[in-house]
Amino acid sequence: MVQRAFYIGRFQPYHYGHHSVIRNIAKEVDEIIVGIGSAQISHTIENPFTAGERLLMVSKSIEEFDVKAYIVPLEDIYRNDLWVAHVKSMVPPFSRVYSNNPLVIRLFKEEGMEVKECPLYQRDRYSGTEIRRRILAGEEWKHLVPEAVIEVIEEVNGVERLKEISQDDC
Repeated sequence: MVQRAFYIGRFQPYHYGHHSVIRNIAKEVDEIIVGIGSAQISHTIENPFTAGERLLMVSKSIEEFDVKAYIVPLEDIYRNDLWVAHVKSMVPPFSRVYSNNPLVIRLFKEEGMEVKECPLYQRDRYSGTEIRRRILAGEEWKHLVPEAVIEVIEEVNGVERLKEISQDDC
């Protein structure tokens, strides 16, 4: 039987912390479903990239792993009691969830799903918040993300977008 796991993140942007988690998951399962959370949100400081841009970042970055991956954008429904059912209706069937998010862990456990926590990889260094901060501050950030992510951000003028949306209108 195929072991298929589910892992969700916002990937704003995808970075080496995510990369490490997915690499470790790929060692344990045959297939991974990567949920792109908050898919409907983009062009904000916290969520500057579109679901399609994040899909490119993830798919191009994980090509090196020997695992079949399904990447599915998932919109927020703002109803925690229905969220797991929503996820399950939008993705292929899976038998295991990987997450470190306490709410995600709780919601899937309440539905009787197997949940495994993932070892975080240098969380203080590899976080979307820190990468976006560095971009806005004009600091070096490219060493924190796979080359494919740099290519996508450059293709969509992501640095310029983030700087523009961070300005106030006064």
